[in-house]
Amino acid sequence: MKRALVGALLVLVAVTSAAEAAKPAKWTRQQDIIYGRKFGTALTMDVFTPAEQNGAAVIVCISGGWVSNHEQIQPAFAITLLSRGYTVFAVVHGSQPKFTIPECVEDVNRAVRYIRTHADDFKIDGDKIGITGASAGGHLSLMLGCAGCEGDPNAKDPVDRASSCVQAVACFFPPTDFLNYGQPGIKSLGLEPEHKFKAPFDFRVYDSQTKTFVPVDLETREKIVKEVSPIYHVNEGDAPALIMHGDADDLVPLQQSEIIVEKFKEAGVPAELVVKKGAGHGVWPSMLIQDFGAFADWFDQHLLAKKAKSDEAKPANEKTEEKPAEQAAK
Repeated sequence: MKRALVGALLVLVAVTSAAEAAKPAKWTRQQDIIYGRKFGTALTMDVFTPAEQNGAAVIVCISGGWVSNHEQIQPAFAITLLSRGYTVFAVVHGSQPKFTIPECVEDVNRAVRYIRTHADDFKIDGDKIGITGASAGGHLSLMLGCAGCEGDPNAKDPVDRASSCVQAVACFFPPTDFLNYGQPGIKSLGLEPEHKFKAPFDFRVYDSQTKTFVPVDLETREKIVKEVSPIYHVNEGDAPALIMHGDADDLVPLQQSEIIVEKFKEAGVPAELVVKKGAGHGVWPSMLIQDFGAFADWFDQHLLAKKAKSDEAKPANEKTEEKPAEQAAK
């Protein structure tokens, strides 16, 4: 059943992309723009620019299991946002198994700084940047929404002087607390025998004596895991966040979204959790059109300083439920 739904989603992506390709161009695509470099490797993103820009931008974190590559970029995931006038930045970060989660976080921070520094070139407002992603991409989106920071005014590189804060987040099924994963006290450290993503948790530090990267000890590992858990960075000034999560997700527990939305509520941050009844991890059919439409509404509301267009928008901090995934497509 799960494989069939995944296959259906891939077909839907392909069909949507093919249908858009057959239409007269309403947007342009610039590929492999270099936003940074590390260890001699270029960090790149693709930029999708609509014919009529609304002045705001949305970053799409290209990441699943903290795997990221150019081939994962699908125009279908940008079409709804482009139709609203958003300039869309598909950001590829350093991928596991070569790079770990903190390095992925560092890359997306760099991407935001680059976009903001070059806002005039992209014809966007550098103070109207949203971010989205799914699973690991959702995790990275929340890290930017909760832990983005001001730049270093003394940095030699002008990009590093810019802020990496974003103004709105909308994401799917994100991990948010690796120290309480599924239930209180259950840790996800990458050491568990059943853990599916050991490489991105293989944290190492540089040893100046041996001039090699060596594994960290358990205490340091737990500190790093906490540092890359968005929930521990929630505070009053965070970006408003909309999260969608299936209640049949067997990879990232629904609890991960529930606890961070509750934390947002306590801090007074506008937030909403939409629970997709019967939906698993990224396999429901309404995602590309209906759900990205809701994301676009959220960005309209929080980036364009106007009311959301959808009549189905819910009050902040309200948890809503939808019909089973099989009935979600319209």
